[in-house]
Amino acid sequence: MASFATPTALVLENGTVFRGRSFGSATAASGEVVFNTAMVGYPESLTDPSYIGQILVITYPIVGSYGVLDNHIVNHLSNNYESEHIHVRGLVVSDYTHEHSHWRARKSLHEWLCEHRIPGLCGIDTRALTKMLRDRGTLLGKIIPGDGAADDSPFDNPDSENMVAKGSCREVITYAGGATKIVLVDCGIKHNIIRCLQRRGVTVIRVPWDYDFHTLAYDGLFISNGPGNPDYCGATVEHIRRALADTRPVFGICMGNQLLAKAGGAATYKMKYGHRSHNQPVRLVGTNRCFITSQNHGYAVDAATLGSDWEPLFVNMNDGTNEGIRHRTKPFFSAQFHPEATSGPTDTEFLFDDFLQKIHA
Repeated sequence: MASFATPTALVLENGTVFRGRSFGSATAASGEVVFNTAMVGYPESLTDPSYIGQILVITYPIVGSYGVLDNHIVNHLSNNYESEHIHVRGLVVSDYTHEHSHWRARKSLHEWLCEHRIPGLCGIDTRALTKMLRDRGTLLGKIIPGDGAADDSPFDNPDSENMVAKGSCREVITYAGGATKIVLVDCGIKHNIIRCLQRRGVTVIRVPWDYDFHTLAYDGLFISNGPGNPDYCGATVEHIRRALADTRPVFGICMGNQLLAKAGGAATYKMKYGHRSHNQPVRLVGTNRCFITSQNHGYAVDAATLGSDWEPLFVNMNDGTNEGIRHRTKPFFSAQFHPEATSGPTDTEFLFDDFLQKIHA
């Protein structure tokens, strides 16, 4: 508890300093500062590999009130969370709740952060910080014990290295199920994706991001979410491109949308501040059907660069960015948002059923 309420600062690359109080580990951290507007789900966000290399700002003002559940891992699969451990480099909130209350809670958020040596900062104006990130775009930042005035350490930019390689598994992992076999390319997967596939009675073969899955027998290919810049995933794109010469169904989520698009010849780009929330509206192209989705990404597909064999599948109703693509004649499709949505809305979980229907067609 010694790190509670000690002076701590968030120093941004543009020279702005936010000074507050610490919770969690009394250590320093550096990374890309991003914000999430979800009202609940901090344990799921903290364990989402898509946040590797980032300092997460939660805009909802009260955080920590329901504590943290146990995280049991069986065959590299979490029972409650999105991975085996916390992935954010730091956490920034307005008001940290020191006394948590939930019947399933086993520890406080502070204790959990300490276990993983992750610093937290509270007592700052997260509204002002979020407005700055929204207006100026994502910034690099550092959480520094003290007032930050004497710190001269460099800023760590996660875009300078392959974050997908950091988030991916290191070996082939099989989750036994039915006769249908899905090869899952792990780019930094959220574990609820695996749970969603398991509930549908399939065998999931989880492979590393750069694994040549063409040596395996499979009925469908799934490409997962993941952190960072898709341009580092050249090996993955080449493997996907080979798969596109076949007719076995392909489904991608988040990073999977971007890598499928690149394999089809399209380009991706870094967004100003990305989409990280539970309330992003997307429209199914060609219809008036709109869905509320959970999202966590900083890069997007440039829909204008899609080839003639491809078309947009979903579009974001807030900013018009691409939210999914599909092949015009083959059973290949993807979503930029998270249909499995833990935490978040489950309005689009039917996409997993669509994937399996294409396999069994």
